[in-house]
Amino acid sequence: MTKERATLSRSSEVIEPIDYMLKRWEGFALFLEDGRVCLTNNAAERALRGVALGRKNWTFAGSQRGADRAAVMLTVITTCRLNDVDPKAWLADVFARIADLPVSRLHELLPWEWKRLRQAEKASAQINA
Repeated sequence: MTKERATLSRSSEVIEPIDYMLKRWEGFALFLEDGRVCLTNNAAERALRGVALGRKNWTFAGSQRGADRAAVMLTVITTCRLNDVDPKAWLADVFARIADLPVSRLHELLPWEWKRLRQAEKASAQINA
């Protein structure tokens, strides 16, 4: 790519995209070294599709405070989905337990911790059964 760029005139339309790619080459080529890195951003775009589809609805949040609350809830629900946690089950459990949980244990209610603790409880129940 560097060699090809050197052959182009300064007015070439592809100079800018090539420079963009060359500046980010290390990040771009990471997928070649680490198979966990996805070549596309399709997963991120799918996760945001609901936000884009509901964009008109967000104008009816009522106020900035309402919009902030909607954003927090959307973030929490998306975090649940990204961690393979059922948002409805998680919310029901959190609402049932949060009032009695000491502040020092609130981290247990984070979706990934909640999932890990549920899995540990199921494994313990199977062993004791």
